[in-house]
Amino acid sequence: PDIVSTVAQAIDRHGLQRVVFDPVMVATSGAKLIDDPAITVLVAEMFPRAMLITPNLDEAALLVGRPLATPQDMALAAAELLARGARAVLLKGGHLAGDTVTDLLLVPGVEPLWMQAPRIPTANTHGTGCTLSSAIAAHLALGLVLPEAVQLAREFVRAALKAGASVKTG
Repeated sequence: PDIVSTVAQAIDRHGLQRVVFDPVMVATSGAKLIDDPAITVLVAEMFPRAMLITPNLDEAALLVGRPLATPQDMALAAAELLARGARAVLLKGGHLAGDTVTDLLLVPGVEPLWMQAPRIPTANTHGTGCTLSSAIAAHLALGLVLPEAVQLAREFVRAALKAGASVKTG
């Protein structure tokens, strides 16, 4: 919690406007990486300061306190995260079952932006959420508007997944 408060103070001190917050709270194994008091601090300190939060399904499920298994669940959870202080939510649906990856960008007062693409068959998905958030931040730093930054960042990550789909390491 002290680290989160320090980051929040730095955002305020430097007047940072285009912050993308990826709440890494659940391991790929499903293990919770953060305790409840720390989650409370993250929500209170980072949600209102970040231009965009980018939870995956497991992280959003932890934040809203219920499993998310359908696009309807995603829509309700994203709306709840806005109600809890997020300024915009990109809910990453890569963990949904099926051959299509569905992500949802929800911004107050704007039509929901559902983005779908065929799932890329690969085991090399570790780090894609962090990469996506970083690519969004990079596009925002270039002056792009949020929906365009998100869409271009998704294209970037998809291209990387395709290029490395058959790579075997370790």
